Amino acid sequence: MGRKTASRKRAPSRAFPIDRALTVLREFARGLDVPVVTLAAQVSEDPWEVLAACILSLRTKDATTAEATKRLFARARTPRDTLALEESELARLIYPVGFYKTKAKVLHGLARAVLEEHGGHVPDELEALLSLKGVGRKTANLVLTEAFGKPGICVDTHVHRITNRWGYVRTKTPDETEQALRRKLPGSWWMEINKILVAFGQGICGPISPRCSECPIETFCPKIGVKHRR
Repeated sequence: MGRKTASRKRAPSRAFPIDRALTVLREFARGLDVPVVTLAAQVSEDPWEVLAACILSLRTKDATTAEATKRLFARARTPRDTLALEESELARLIYPVGFYKTKAKVLHGLARAVLEEHGGHVPDELEALLSLKGVGRKTANLVLTEAFGKPGICVDTHVHRITNRWGYVRTKTPDETEQALRRKLPGSWWMEINKILVAFGQGICGPISPRCSECPIETFCPKIGVKHRR
């Protein structure tokens, strides 16, 4: 008879100390670059401007988005002003943001929808924002938190990557991550987690070869999936 091999029980994994990590990173992130949408919200909390800045920021570097928003808002700061411009003019103003022609069309459509369906006011409810063509969950949650100060969890690639790297969630897509965080993340962190982790992700915890030697929470980060680090 073959010898039976005793099965080893895995020791239960420690729950990641999310409060400790985010408290440390909140202070640490202050010395890192501010994400452009947050910067736009600090300059103006107008919901339309925050929504427009969110649209321009998708797949675009922060510096490029910042300059594009300045040019756009110098000509059009409201849905009515935006709709008054031709799409070609909008495209010229926001160039060279990524997919600038498509984004000009999206902005035109959003301006029309806000004027015709919402009385000229950007809606302040998640489902109403998601009903607007061109607005995804990331943008909708950013508008809720930045423009209206309402609870929302904005999950982009940084939040998705880092919370999985910590083992705090185990998800495959940003949308799954948002739902998982809604179930377990303390409410006090909902509005801050994106601001903290975008800055942290851009500056330290990148997707490839993160700079762990400079990370203030390196000693208790499990580094799940990290193959190379600096």
